[in-house]
This record gives sequence, C-alpha cells and structure tokens, in this order.
Amino acid sequence: MDKDALYQRLDLVAPSPYSRSEYLRRAVWAFVYLTCFRISPIRAFKWRRWLLTCCGAKIGHGSQIRRSARIRHPWLLEFAEHVTIGDRVEIYNLGPLTIGKHTTISQNAHLCGGTHDIRRRDLQLIRSTICIGSGVWVCADAFVGPGVTIGDNAIVGACAVVTHDVPQTMIVAGNPAVVIRERPRPTA
Repeated sequence: MDKDALYQRLDLVAPSPYSRSEYLRRAVWAFVYLTCFRISPIRAFKWRRWLLTCCGAKIGHGSQIRRSARIRHPWLLEFAEHVTIGDRVEIYNLGPLTIGKHTTISQNAHLCGGTHDIRRRDLQLIRSTICIGSGVWVCADAFVGPGVTIGDNAIVGACAVVTHDVPQTMIVAGNPAVVIRERPRPTA
C-alpha cells in the first residue's frame, strides 16, 4: 500500500507535544502524586488539596479528592468549593478543566480534555477545555469528552458518553448521551 494512501502517519506524529517546562512540571507532579498524594491516608482531603495547589491547581474550600483519583495536569485545574472527586476518577485534563461548586464526579468517571485532529496525517494533539457547572452530578463510569460544557444542576447518568454540551438542569444518559428529562427541583 502506498503510504500517501494512509489517512494517518504515525511516523509524522510529534514525539514531544509539550514544552520542556511542561515536561518538567509533569515529572514533578508524577513524583508528588506517587510519593505523597496516592499513598496519603484515606481521609486526608485537606492534604491532597494542599498538594494540588502547590502544583498550580486552584481548589476551593471543602473539596474532597480521593487518593485514587488520577489528575494529569494540576496547573490546568480549577475547582470551586465543596467539589467531590470519587475513587479512580481519571482527569485527563490536557487543557483547562473547571468544576463549579457542590459538584460530584463519581467513581471511575473519565473527564477527557484531549484528542487528535483526524483531518491531519500527523494527528496533531488538541488540548480542549472542559467546563462542568455547579450542582452537577457526573455518575459512575461516565465519560465526558473534549470541549464539553455541562450546565449547572445537570446529571450525567452512569456509563453515559457525553460528546456534546449538556444544558443546565437536564439529565442525560446513554451512548451517545441524550437528554432523558429535566432534573426535578428539590423539595427540601
């Protein structure tokens, strides 16, 4: 097969898509993550918030990040107050990721802020923003893709695959995620 007939050419992919300073920051964070974050006591939420802020994250008061959560670039992370990040949550934030107040990201959810430009043979890296509003619940095993905005008080159902914006107060579920109904207003 002629190599010009191939839609992607892995020999053309950039071997180093980040700057030197970012590789250094990644190495420092990897060391901190493996030696201080990951092995910290289960309830050491304040300690983990402090570690993340030392590495450039902006973390609001009362936020709880489980020690098994995986965060790629803390310096691109901003949480409001009282955010909960569950066990084994993957925060693949190649671009800025913001989460509003009183939002829960449940266990095994995957927030993916990176992809590749499939129109280019070299599959150039795209570092996208993810914005998750206040009062949101991203349920277990859900996937939130690059460039997605989830509106305030929305719910992303378990195992949902979200590739488009979610309007505020809506419940979405499925693969691909579709609006199921509006979230009811709380009574108490």
